[in-house]
Parts: sequence; structure tokens; C-alpha cells
Amino acid sequence: MIGKIIKTLRHEANLSQEELSKKAFIGRSTLSDYERMKTDINFETIERIANICGYEIIFRNKKNQKILTTKNIERKEI
Repeated sequence: MIGKIIKTLRHEANLSQEELSKKAFIGRSTLSDYERMKTDINFETIERIANICGYEIIFRNKKNQKILTTKNIERKEI
């Protein structure tokens, strides 16, 4: 699932695999493997790719609709 999301983000940002991989400091073949879900990806890389493509990762509590972003979490000592 995450591979399809990464590919969609990249397309929406009008970036080639080569361009995004350079900006994200990963190899083009590694990015391709992420998009095809052949390799696991760590959270830091997902967040970096999202930021490059103009997105922010948001966690929303289903019960009370509380929203946490990665930026909010970094500011708090949890």
C-alpha cells in the first residue's frame, strides 16, 4: 500500500524517480523497490518523501478526532 502512495505523491509532484531519489538521498533503484513494495521503507524516509512532495503525515484519533502531526510530536517529549 505505501508503495502506491509514494508513487502517487511522486506523480502529483511531477517528479521522476531519479529526481525524487536525489532529493530524498536514496538510490533510484531503492525508490523503485519501495514503489513496487519489494523493499520495506522506514518512517523517516516516508516522511522525507512526503515533505518533498508537499505533504505532511497526520495521525488522527478515530474516537475523539484528535490530530497529531509529525511536527507536533517532535515538539513534545513523549
